[in-house]
Amino acid sequence: MTDLRLEGSRVIVSGGGSGIGLAVAAAFLREGAKVGIISRTAQTVERALAGALADSDGLVFASVADVSDENSLAEAVLDLTTRLGGLDHIVASAGVEGEMGASLEEVTEQGFREVLNVNVLGAFLLVKQAAPHLKLASEASVTIIGSDSGFVAAPGMLAYNASKGAIVQLTRALSFELYEDFKIRVNSVCPSIVDTPMARRGMGVDSFDDVPFPVNTPDDVAWSVLFLSSPLSRAINGVSLMSDFGYSARSSFPA
Repeated sequence: MTDLRLEGSRVIVSGGGSGIGLAVAAAFLREGAKVGIISRTAQTVERALAGALADSDGLVFASVADVSDENSLAEAVLDLTTRLGGLDHIVASAGVEGEMGASLEEVTEQGFREVLNVNVLGAFLLVKQAAPHLKLASEASVTIIGSDSGFVAAPGMLAYNASKGAIVQLTRALSFELYEDFKIRVNSVCPSIVDTPMARRGMGVDSFDDVPFPVNTPDDVAWSVLFLSSPLSRAINGVSLMSDFGYSARSSFPA
């Protein structure tokens, strides 16, 4: 089995209390990393620590913060970095879906702003607050959870599409900004629909068992994050990795 060289590394995952973020945190723990999770509510943290992150042998720490509030997030990052004993990797996974199914005329200013504040500003602020600590690490990385919605569009997802498109370019810009002088790699993972509580809520379904399209599991995304975070991926920087079963590669030509 290939050693991803993540054992003993120190990781912060925003949105780490549920969904993709929780799967990412658990995956790092299985690799022997020390993990700090940031979640918006204490209840979510408690569920994670009692569930998927239980029996972690003191390798997991948690902090409550709103990723769109810089002061709150700064305190959380400093607290977790101190308890972790440093910082090697961050994963920006916190996200909201917004007013799914709403037409242009139905999307509210408040709803649109909330999606951008959490999905885009939240990712930016996490990187900004973590950067001084990552600059002290020898093989640091940033991975942002994007979406295929940053490349393709679907009706009723205006704010979400806009936010994930911004993540693609934010990934590129940060990869140049942080690699040139500090060798911090920045990539994003962009899955198609993932079976999470947020996705079920947004799609209005109880299960994806009978849908006519393939669906990622949170663990599928977590494996991609581990790969991009690993020092074995040292040449990969500025990439938005599509994880959509090849659907975006299909031609519109009716052949």
